[in-house]
Amino acid sequence: MIKTESLIFQTAAKFLFPLLLVFSFFLFIRGHNEPGGGFIGGLVGAGAFVLFAVAYGTEITRKLLRIDPNVMIGWGIFFGVLSGIISMIAGTPFLTGEWIFPVIGDTELHLGTPLIFDIGVYLVVVGFTLAVIFSLEEESD
Repeated sequence: MIKTESLIFQTAAKFLFPLLLVFSFFLFIRGHNEPGGGFIGGLVGAGAFVLFAVAYGTEITRKLLRIDPNVMIGWGIFFGVLSGIISMIAGTPFLTGEWIFPVIGDTELHLGTPLIFDIGVYLVVVGFTLAVIFSLEEESD
């Protein structure tokens, strides 16, 4: 991935980056009860970082990310396994949904093991996508 020298593209990337991250979070939360969730939210979040990497280079993007993508993958797997272990501790089969708090306010956001699993999926998707993109870019140099 070659850093773009276009001022217009860099300005657009700087403007779109936070918007894509907010949209990624929206898709993540919306998918808890409707279509969407950790996978598509993670793809949009990774897309935001890829756009920024094309505009400014991977070195600056890695500093912006602040965490190694491989570490994100590890934390994602941890959260996925944790959601299964919690259900086993509760006496139900592995990855059975257990609800910690039924409802927060008037929203339909339920806190439980499915949300923990979705967090894991989100982290794995973002981490894996960025690890592949960054390694391809480093290989091309």
